[in-house]
Amino acid sequence: MLYFIDMNTSDIKYVAAYLLPASGFVAVLLGGVWSLLTVLVAFVMIPLAEALLPISVANHPADTEATRRTHKYFSLLLYCNVPIVYGLLLLWLYLATNYEYAVWEIICTSFSVGVVMAANGINVAHELGHRASAFERFLSKLLLLPCMYMQFFIEHNRGHHFHVATRSDPATARYGEALYSFWFRALYGIVVSSWRIEQKRLKQKKLSVYSWQNDLLRFFAYQLFYLFAVFFVFGWLGLGIAVFSALVAVLMLETIDYIEHYGLRRLETSPGKIERVMPKHSWNSNHILGRVILYELTRHSDHHAVSSRQYQVLKHHDESPQLPLGYPGSMLLALVPPLWFRIVNPRVPQSMVEQA
Repeated sequence: MLYFIDMNTSDIKYVAAYLLPASGFVAVLLGGVWSLLTVLVAFVMIPLAEALLPISVANHPADTEATRRTHKYFSLLLYCNVPIVYGLLLLWLYLATNYEYAVWEIICTSFSVGVVMAANGINVAHELGHRASAFERFLSKLLLLPCMYMQFFIEHNRGHHFHVATRSDPATARYGEALYSFWFRALYGIVVSSWRIEQKRLKQKKLSVYSWQNDLLRFFAYQLFYLFAVFFVFGWLGLGIAVFSALVAVLMLETIDYIEHYGLRRLETSPGKIERVMPKHSWNSNHILGRVILYELTRHSDHHAVSSRQYQVLKHHDESPQLPLGYPGSMLLALVPPLWFRIVNPRVPQSMVEQA
């Protein structure tokens, strides 16, 4: 436990990432008017706080990066999300199927659980999925399982980071594309892209695409088994809750994808050649609270510039396009396409618009 002694006291702020799970447990345990607490925290309290709090573009000194990158504290914060996410979901499944709740309570509480599954499930899985450790990559898949989005592990790491800001990337929203149409294109595209990635990989290994070696087929099997287990233990109601909560989590993730790359395109430098991924190809937000709650996901430009860089050392780049609001506020803005287009379209560089 000695690694906690030399911890920078300012880094205690990352404990705030447990704010959403804490509100989720309150929503589950108290029910009633508390059912939507996590939604209110995520999309009312945090956006309002971000409007009042300062924005920080400061980066950590270069000479501290190596120490921060290897400090166990930052990884332990991520690992704790596995029992938290599973504990919250299983607790809600148990309570919902053993006690009487109004339909609106079930829907609202499941929505709150879905928000936690997105922020502390898929988001943390995203961070761990970029790690080299087999243990951390296993935890990534474990967090994606109840969200029914294990295909993300394939497409994001071996597709999105290669094709980002191009027409080939299902996770890059096109200029003028509304969020709701993007949802359908992204959900379909990630499966198609994952299949092609696995098809290519297995062909190189001279293995059948219809074998257990196909990660996509294996992930689908795991997810079906998970749903069967939920149904076996918690019945139809439990199955419905599990599916609905997963859907909320996935749509939140795809809304984040939407605001992260909307309208940005890598330009063609010569026939058939596209410029390399640079910080200007991702939208950024330096709103402090959102950065902490989402483990610095909002410094997305640097993440794409160096995908192996861990969250605690991500940097601000002056050339990165900046979102008008923090992530939660921008997600709400995206839900109203005319308003989103009016505010964000003028911020998209004209050179990228012409290429869209």
